[in-house]
Amino acid sequence: MLNRRRTLVTLALSLAATGGVAAQDQYPSKPVTVIVPQAAGGANDAIARVIALKLTEQLGQSFIVENRTGAGGNVGTVAAARAKADGYTLMVTADSSMVINPALYKSTGFDPLKDFEPVGTVATAGYVLVANPAFPAKNTAELIALAKQQPGKINIGSAGNGTLNHLIGEMLGKATGIDLVHVPYKGAAAAVTDLVAGQVQVSVQSLPSSIAFIRSGKVKVLGVVNPNRLPALPDSPTIAETVKGFGSTPWYGVFAPAGTPKHIVTQLNAAIAKALDSKDAQERLAGVGCEPYKSTPEQFAQLVRDDLPRWAKIVKDSGATID
Repeated sequence: MLNRRRTLVTLALSLAATGGVAAQDQYPSKPVTVIVPQAAGGANDAIARVIALKLTEQLGQSFIVENRTGAGGNVGTVAAARAKADGYTLMVTADSSMVINPALYKSTGFDPLKDFEPVGTVATAGYVLVANPAFPAKNTAELIALAKQQPGKINIGSAGNGTLNHLIGEMLGKATGIDLVHVPYKGAAAAVTDLVAGQVQVSVQSLPSSIAFIRSGKVKVLGVVNPNRLPALPDSPTIAETVKGFGSTPWYGVFAPAGTPKHIVTQLNAAIAKALDSKDAQERLAGVGCEPYKSTPEQFAQLVRDDLPRWAKIVKDSGATID
């Protein structure tokens, strides 16, 4: 009888362990929320929707994008940091929220190193300095000359205070000694809409938020923010061709709340890598001016650690501040 009881106990423990493994393997077993801390219509939103679609197809559960905007991305980022660490809340965000905001704000409400598990990078995006077609300047050099003749007279629209668009404009002003009037909007889509309407003269925009307007002639490119010319705009010169040393290549990546089980992070990273290898995802990203960018969780974590001090210096040198 005693041996029988021991056998039953052993069997029960074995079944429990097997059940645990099975449960672990079942992720995701319900829809996953993907927080995007920026407004719809911008680069991060476009990239997040491509990735969410591919993960939905691969993993058999819906990955639902939710835009939670405010405070230059801090509102959505804090929401992601405070979410339950079970793999059912993720965040797709731009480098600006994670490695630039900590230098811009006295308090962001989150710690980029302690509050998140980096899952993997997904893409890089092209950024451009664009203008209303009626604006007299045709390139970066002419903008600089005009701005020096008319200090404080040229408006530059951005996706909001503290966004990458805003900071790049501040960097340009600092690097060239020009005085552009910053006009923040609630998202990239609103900024480019007013640029087309002539309410602002120039704006820094991601290709995802501006490529359709560029191709239709509703806005014109004065210069490319990235260090190298973009495949989608091979004839458009970089700002660095006029302002030596100027440039940035924004990245976008997936984060989970700190404490998310490692097997889930590993599974998601593998699924993202597979998605980025697909022709469909590559074409979708190229269509909005982006390129796939894969990394392991460890490589992504190191990228964040490296970029924090680099951007802190850039912010300090630019004189930009939000608080």
